[in-house]
Amino acid sequence: MLLAVDCGNTNTVFAIWDGEEFLASWRTSTEWQRTADQYYVWLSTLMRLQNLDVQITDMIVSSTVPRVVFNLRVLADRYFKTRPLVVGKPDCLLPVDVRVDEGTAVGPDRLVNTVAGHNLYGGDLIMVDFGTATTFDVVDTDGAYIGGVISPGVNLSLEALHQAAAALPHVDISRPQAVIGTNTVACMQSGVFWGYIGLVREICARIKAERAREMRVISTGGLAPLFQQSEALFDAFEDDLTIHGLTVIHQYNKDNA
Repeated sequence: MLLAVDCGNTNTVFAIWDGEEFLASWRTSTEWQRTADQYYVWLSTLMRLQNLDVQITDMIVSSTVPRVVFNLRVLADRYFKTRPLVVGKPDCLLPVDVRVDEGTAVGPDRLVNTVAGHNLYGGDLIMVDFGTATTFDVVDTDGAYIGGVISPGVNLSLEALHQAAAALPHVDISRPQAVIGTNTVACMQSGVFWGYIGLVREICARIKAERAREMRVISTGGLAPLFQQSEALFDAFEDDLTIHGLTVIHQYNKDNA
């Protein structure tokens, strides 16, 4: 029984995989101060509430917050008696190549999304992840990660507007009723929403032109459904892309142990 952990800058997802399907998944805020004991109390309580009587035998972690990894390792060792695989570490093998400039550290979430995308859709992909940052990851024909683009996340952009301009309020992102806003909130929502529509369309078009081939565009991340439903920007949306990629990487490491 596998516990897959996707630790992002804002939220962390825990999911239990039995080899065929996910039995449950839970989301919590990412806090590097949270101890292994706190993780276990939280997780075991949720498992009991869902009547899940399972024994975790394996664990795999993808984390963009390095300080979180130590306590997740302690959780695995103390409570599950296992040594977790950590994506990005030398002992965690990837089923795809990483072809970037020498010495470049690629975020583990981007590597996992590449693996998941190639597993589900093959090669020649653009993976757009609407997280704390909005990232574009390019998957080659053979599934290799060959680079990408990083831009500020949607909520990060809204928060920056609020913090930098005293007269601008904090607003939540949504699709505005019209492009031309008639109040401050509508103006901000329009600028961010349609700005990101343009950003995604232009970056994807330039990647395709640079690669000189047709490429499928796959979206994921918390705000992806908002943009998925608004414009014909994407060929598919995957809600659990990173968690799926973790199961693929775990199985690859088992098969190649």
